[in-house]
Amino acid sequence: MVDFGAAFYTEYMPVERLDTDLDLMRDAGFTVIRVGESVWSTWEPRDGEFDVDWLAPVLDGAHARGIGVVLGTPTYAVPPWLQRKVPEIAAETATGRRMPWGARQEVDFNHPAYLFHAERVIRRVVSRYASHPAVVGYQVDNEPGLYLLHNGHVFARFVEELRAEYGDVDTLNDRWGLTHWSHRLARWDELWPPDGNLVPQYDLAWRRFQARLTAEFIGWQAGIVREYARTDQFVTTCIDYARPAMDDEAVAAGLDIASANIYYAAQDGLAAGTEGSLDWPPSGTWSLYYNADRAWSTRQAPYLVTETNATSVGPAWLNQPGYDGQWRQVGWALAARGARSVQYWHWHTLHHGPEAYWGGILPHSLVPGRVYEQVAALGRDLAAAGDALDGLRPDADVAFVHSLPSKWAFEFAPPLSGVDGGPDRAAYERITSASYRGWWAAGAQARFVHGGDLSAYPVVVAAGLYVADDATLDKLRDYAVAGGHLVLGPRTGYADSDGRIRAVAAPGRLAEAAGLTYDEYANVAALPVRAAEGSPLALPPDAAGRAWVEGLRCAGATPLAVYDHPHYGRWPAVTTVACGAGRITYVGTVPSPALAEAVARWATPAPVSGFPATDPVHVTSAGLADGRRAWFLHNWSASAATVPVPFDAVDLLTGEPISGELELGEWDVRVLTSR
Repeated sequence: MVDFGAAFYTEYMPVERLDTDLDLMRDAGFTVIRVGESVWSTWEPRDGEFDVDWLAPVLDGAHARGIGVVLGTPTYAVPPWLQRKVPEIAAETATGRRMPWGARQEVDFNHPAYLFHAERVIRRVVSRYASHPAVVGYQVDNEPGLYLLHNGHVFARFVEELRAEYGDVDTLNDRWGLTHWSHRLARWDELWPPDGNLVPQYDLAWRRFQARLTAEFIGWQAGIVREYARTDQFVTTCIDYARPAMDDEAVAAGLDIASANIYYAAQDGLAAGTEGSLDWPPSGTWSLYYNADRAWSTRQAPYLVTETNATSVGPAWLNQPGYDGQWRQVGWALAARGARSVQYWHWHTLHHGPEAYWGGILPHSLVPGRVYEQVAALGRDLAAAGDALDGLRPDADVAFVHSLPSKWAFEFAPPLSGVDGGPDRAAYERITSASYRGWWAAGAQARFVHGGDLSAYPVVVAAGLYVADDATLDKLRDYAVAGGHLVLGPRTGYADSDGRIRAVAAPGRLAEAAGLTYDEYANVAALPVRAAEGSPLALPPDAAGRAWVEGLRCAGATPLAVYDHPHYGRWPAVTTVACGAGRITYVGTVPSPALAEAVARWATPAPVSGFPATDPVHVTSAGLADGRRAWFLHNWSASAATVPVPFDAVDLLTGEPISGELELGEWDVRVLTSR
């Protein structure tokens, strides 16, 4: 079954009301709560003085009501006594510049003193509750990877790892191009700290190193917890994918299941047709699915949603609690894309502290209201579904190749500019999400991949794959040769695994297979795009290329779309060419929603869901463990909508047979299964 619940902090309550809260949770259909991860100073108020019994009534009460508990280790919020005792554990976000205290995660988690105290509190907390029947799993730390650490011993380790990887400074000089600006090293101790660095290859190595530190730290905690955990208890962590020192795949390798925080802009931010973006809070319905599909990709397996919107998501000036029905819609959308738990942050809105306006299910009055009733409606749905969704595997029409090294490289030297003309540090997400949004609008379902076997996917998209070794590019070419449809996007194949630009015409090793090359590129605002003569692309009038143009020169490829512009019209915007038994299509710009959707509809004419793609209804599908199929029909609008059902089905929650047409109310969702 899909677990359902919220983070619960009885220690923050202004009044004693534990039984009241647990009763309300039970009545709302809660099956799980998350506790204990934020209060090291409560677990250990003074050095070596522990109070680990205060949580027992919460666990006892939860168990009595059939609610499981995920117990957190409190290592991300360091107590005042520790920072006073060992001030050198403070994180340095620039060399020699310690972070001030007063927030969270302002610590060098590699420091031996920190690790000593962290291990001690982990062992005391976990050993106290590992045998408690309410505990179903553990969350180690919370949203790790918030800072890049510049502490002296961290930098020294970085140098040692470079020495082990490259062997000698001459190899490093060559691979990083350090002859430029007289940066060539004669000895390892001449490597400068990263603060003033402008060498892209250095920065890429630094980012990879920092991500390894985060994964190592989480794996270290998981190892300690497993010394006490029962075989029926899982170990996870709460991933924020935007963290600068986060490699989610590496972090999750040491865990039993991945967990993600998936927030969104509610109200009209979920309306069909909203272009949206991945900026905070992510907006546009497609962004919800984008983040859910990213969570699945972490282990290519089911995951937990440890945090999502209860009401407001952020500071005091961001307040858009959902419209009626949107909690059900989002919960089912997450379940449809593989979430095995949906948990809100958090149960009650806090009365103090920096997150006092990050809304909980209960308002400041602590009196259940509309939000509670909306959440409880989803709880009733999930309870009615029971174990029907066990073993669910989301369908995928298209796989997107995701590259953290490319993301990091674009954060350092973005190819795109922002609205103010400055560097767009989110260029990678801007490129990849533009393609994703198009496929989503076309009714195609997506999977993000980091590598592995691509043959299961009829279409593979590699957009913004700037950093890639030869083997990765050859694998993409071979996928097309074997019969797949490879869709390439801007900057793919431009640099090698060190971030060195290939000394051949772009797109490098893929140029011959793609039937084109380019040397020239330009930043633009937006250029209208029209179909080339004889093109099978059906382009609407608002199709455009945005932000970026590559001067594609066809050498075997056929233009599908061209720029409607006196200068840029000499180059195609989209091309295609047969490649072995398959095809390679190239999109040489950041496509507008209309252009991206047109390419997707042409490349994926029949989505596996079997439903047509028609706004405002969006349909996703999945296979179930018992061999049946499931379909999730969402009406992302404030008006009723009717959708044709192309086969006989059954309503999962009511057992009602469905055929012909199905009407969905405003902000409604229906779940169907095959008979």
